[in-house]
Amino acid sequence: MAEGLELRTTTLGDLDDLQRLYREAFPDEDLFPLVKDLLSGAAPLISLVAITNGRVSGHVIFTFCSIEPGNVAAALLGPLCAAPDLQKTGIGSALVRAGFDKLASRNVAQVMVLGDPGYYGRFGFKPDHAVETPCPIPDEWKDAWQSIRLDGADRTASGKLVVPDAWLDPALWSA
Repeated sequence: MAEGLELRTTTLGDLDDLQRLYREAFPDEDLFPLVKDLLSGAAPLISLVAITNGRVSGHVIFTFCSIEPGNVAAALLGPLCAAPDLQKTGIGSALVRAGFDKLASRNVAQVMVLGDPGYYGRFGFKPDHAVETPCPIPDEWKDAWQSIRLDGADRTASGKLVVPDAWLDPALWSA
């Protein structure tokens, strides 16, 4: 774990640091507009920053959603990033686990993510073909759509993930 790591709730005062962080962590993708939309919008979410030696070194957002039918309380994990010079030091893992704790305390049953199964599998995520993505994803990403139950249930919910408007851009769901 990164030495001197502190986790706290994101504030709008962090936007400049987050813009820098996302540009460094994802030089070929522009995820910052999504981050800014989510943080500036009215959709309920949990957003955490990691601070290492006084600088913003990581960030994660969990957006509250539901799985319909059934109105299953769910969250969508993403984006998640860590400063390139501090990757593989536990910042991302600390952010995800802290987010899980906060979600569980709010009775969120299931968390969804579209991401690398090798990375997210370490938290217990498994491919999920029972929950439909809000927008189509490429066939080769089928196993990158994953979920984890936080409520101890044996089975994942089924249906369609209903997300806030910021997540309805098809470009976020395709190559």
